[in-house]
Amino acid sequence: MKRWILWVPLAMFFGFCALFAYHLARPKTEFVASTMIGRPLPEFSLRAAVADRPALATADFRDGKPRLFNVFASWCIPCAAEAPQLEMLRRRGADIVAVAIRDRPDDVADFLSRYGNPYSRIGADDLSEVQLGIGSSGVPETFVIDGDGMITYQHIGDIRASDVPVLLQKLEEAR
Repeated sequence: MKRWILWVPLAMFFGFCALFAYHLARPKTEFVASTMIGRPLPEFSLRAAVADRPALATADFRDGKPRLFNVFASWCIPCAAEAPQLEMLRRRGADIVAVAIRDRPDDVADFLSRYGNPYSRIGADDLSEVQLGIGSSGVPETFVIDGDGMITYQHIGDIRASDVPVLLQKLEEAR
């Protein structure tokens, strides 16, 4: 009986190694999906982030028209990388609104003058309250919001050229 007890620690060690190897072999997910998909936007009313675009509030999403809701920041390098795709989406008929996260108006204005301004409205989310309220975990992220203010789709990370048709399709489905 004593000989069996000597093997228990070795068996436990191999079990731990197998568990460790299993978790290392699993694909890693770097993104946190929003739990708000299929739910209405939370109530908010933000001041304008820049002087030449109107402010943003939940009521702006309840006019029967689906739109893209982009979460960005002037200090975000991937946000600059997605700017040409946002402009392409705008040219193809997408109404794009945004929140600027923890940003100063001058920095947002400089960013938009450098990379373009595809947004019809931009709200200033100084404390990331709206960002967190919609389930966004970083910048950039883009959500499809239907005409009743329901979140129907989330695109995590910067928008690439291959993502444009998908976002246009999701906008069409939200009609």
